[in-house]
Amino acid sequence: MQLSIFWRLVMTSLVIITVMGGVNIYALFQLRQLTAMSTQMASYHYPAAESAKRLLGSLYAQLNSEKKYLATNDHTFLTNLTEEVDEFQHSLQLLRGQESSPQGLKLLKETDELLKEQLKLFRNELQTAKGKLRQVTPEYENHRDVLMDRMSSSIQGYIDLHEARVSVGVTESRASAAQAEAVTEQLVLVALVFGLGLAGIASYTILRPLRELQGHIKQIGQGNFGASLQIKAPAELRELVDTVNWMGRKLQEIDNMKTEFLAHVSHELRTPMASIQEGTHLLLDEIPGPLVQEQRTTLRIMADSSKRLIHLISTILDLSKMEAGMMEYRIVPVDLQRIGEISINKVRLLADSKHVQLVLESVGERAWVKADASRLEQVLDNLLSNALKFSPEGGVVKVQMKPDPQAGVLEAAVSDTGPGIAPEDLPHVFERFVQGRMKAKHTAGSGLGLALAKKVVEAHGGRIWIESEKGKGATVRFILRLAKPETVGQA
Repeated sequence: MQLSIFWRLVMTSLVIITVMGGVNIYALFQLRQLTAMSTQMASYHYPAAESAKRLLGSLYAQLNSEKKYLATNDHTFLTNLTEEVDEFQHSLQLLRGQESSPQGLKLLKETDELLKEQLKLFRNELQTAKGKLRQVTPEYENHRDVLMDRMSSSIQGYIDLHEARVSVGVTESRASAAQAEAVTEQLVLVALVFGLGLAGIASYTILRPLRELQGHIKQIGQGNFGASLQIKAPAELRELVDTVNWMGRKLQEIDNMKTEFLAHVSHELRTPMASIQEGTHLLLDEIPGPLVQEQRTTLRIMADSSKRLIHLISTILDLSKMEAGMMEYRIVPVDLQRIGEISINKVRLLADSKHVQLVLESVGERAWVKADASRLEQVLDNLLSNALKFSPEGGVVKVQMKPDPQAGVLEAAVSDTGPGIAPEDLPHVFERFVQGRMKAKHTAGSGLGLALAKKVVEAHGGRIWIESEKGKGATVRFILRLAKPETVGQA
């Protein structure tokens, strides 16, 4: 089932959107992970470390108030100590409530137990002194300092724990961000390439039938109506292809009708024109009686016109036979140079009257080709006639034969020194009834000579083309297959 252009575009767009959506979802997931890590560090590890640092400062403030109270027995310092201890315990309980790691809980519990032991030691010291001012015993100071050191070590260990986790979190977030960035770039690149590839495939499946259809329309424009285009295409283009095929069939029918009409009319005109030509020749030979000069001039004009008209009718009939596939060729090894000499001799009088020089060049030895001699002579006659027609007075018309034994072909060329062919006319010079060279109006002709030459050369399996530059003359080249030596010997 062939999808329509609309659904091809829709499906392609949906696939591209899905792929790009997947890339965006992955990038969003990675971004959420990074955000969660940053939130955890900002809302948990950083506050915990800062609170622990305040606990450490409060611990040192307790030690300072305790020392002042024991030294002065001033109840103000005792009050300060009590408040600092209460604040310390409150902050410690808050930290224990927020802490989730076993190691952190262990350190905070150890700090709490050491604080209780420190407070118990301080109360025992107060009871021993009974409110009297006396010097603190060294045993108490040593025991107190040991407890303070252990508490400060526990708190510092708690701070180091969270700062280490912050450092690890930063490192992991950087690594995760770098990895997410690299993976996202790769996914975006893959998605871009995939999307472009998919769009290219979709465009190709749409443009390929259009290009084939365009080529088929060009063939129709060149006169090849019979071929039918069979391609796989979307529904919309399928209808267009069917329409173009229908148009080609209709044009072929019209072309067949035109060819049949021309062939019929040409055949019907040929007999009376031959009679007119014979009657004109009888009059010129003065069979019925003598002629005056004015009569002879008029009869010569009539003879030339009838000859030209008979040639045109013969050319139209030959083209009709070729297009109908009814032209018969007698393919034998022939000497193309000899045919060239015969054709040159036919137009030599016309060339002398225009003071145009005729030159026949042959590169290498004489070469034989497999062809119908009469048809090749017809080709060279038309090419030489065209070259003389467009050559200025005093110009040169050159016929060149160049065999290529390695390639197995012979290349023939007929060149002139005329005005050349305009670039826009080159693609149409082999079409029937077209005279493209500079669109000259002062040159008479049917526009069938090159069309006939093309048909004959292609029927022999050859190829014909024109090389020209405006203002520098034109060269018509064609190639034919060389005949094998043993075949030439038999001929």
